[in-house]
Amino acid sequence: MTTEAHTESTEATTAAPTGVILTDVAAVKVKALIEQEGRDDLRLRIAVQPGGCSGLRYQLFFDERSLDGDVVSDFNGVEVVVDRMSSPYLAGATIDFADRIDAQGFTIDNPNAQNSCACGDSFH
Repeated sequence: MTTEAHTESTEATTAAPTGVILTDVAAVKVKALIEQEGRDDLRLRIAVQPGGCSGLRYQLFFDERSLDGDVVSDFNGVEVVVDRMSSPYLAGATIDFADRIDAQGFTIDNPNAQNSCACGDSFH
């Protein structure tokens, strides 16, 4: 999955308890990818980890685990999970999916990111 630090999103659902917003387009794409995996126990986990050029890096992956302190939200049948340590960094962030000639993949527009690296892979 490819991530970008800042993009515009025009179609979004309301903010969830995770503080993350998953657009309808992204929810459809996540649902399709989970169906391709052939498992119904997977959820989209969004985390922030140390790394990258700017200090913090996004991680988006499918996960069946439930960890202590996880915050789970449902977007059109897609469960989004954020761990308690990542939650403050992701409050208000919008996850979208772009499929255009100039961009393809999942994008993250995070109002908490003060700066990001040129490649868009990390922030601080």
